[in-house]
Amino acid sequence: MAHSRFLLRSARLALAMAPLVALPVVLSGCGFQPLYGENGKNNVDVNSELKEIYVANIPERTGQQLRLALQQQMSADGPEDPHKYTLMVMPSFNAEAIDIHSDNTSGRTRITGHAHWQLLTVEQNPKLLAQGDTTTMDGYTNTYEQYFAQTLNNETAMGRVAQTLGEQITQQVSTWFRTQAAPAVSRDQGPKAFYPIPTAMPESDKEVPMEQEGADAIPDMATGRGGPSQY
Repeated sequence: MAHSRFLLRSARLALAMAPLVALPVVLSGCGFQPLYGENGKNNVDVNSELKEIYVANIPERTGQQLRLALQQQMSADGPEDPHKYTLMVMPSFNAEAIDIHSDNTSGRTRITGHAHWQLLTVEQNPKLLAQGDTTTMDGYTNTYEQYFAQTLNNETAMGRVAQTLGEQITQQVSTWFRTQAAPAVSRDQGPKAFYPIPTAMPESDKEVPMEQEGADAIPDMATGRGGPSQY
């Protein structure tokens, strides 16, 4: 009797696990490919390529935070071995007072961070392989009566902006590694998809800002191909 119960439980477990086992097959069949994985002979190992990137020095405190974030995200779980590429990043940060009170003080500070990046080869005459732009926003509530708390809030918000810029640049560079190794078929014909622009400010009389996919079926914001004026 006990043996029969064991067989019954095993059969139920096998049936429950069957959809999970088949999931990778279903995803691969629909064209899904993980960005940071190895997929066949003709695709690059994005993780290995990221570890080959040397992140050039970025001036000032927030620039160093951005550089550290990039180094951590690109090296992943292993040591850096930057011999093939150099990543140049030119960030800019802007603080804006919002929530203006009747006494002309501001209740909140909004920080906007923008970064332009360039990926170059490591050789005597470096070649520009790819470049892009990314933008993010953050902020904090002002506490004028507590100077040290105000300073800490500002430094923490700037650190978050640097971290987010690092994540977005890493994703854009990774997307370029994946797409440039196996260019997508041109989609000049037929309907094209539209994607919401997460960094664009919605207008009161319009819907959420959208971006149309490019000729290679990839929106510019995924690789940073669009200029800062588009964001």
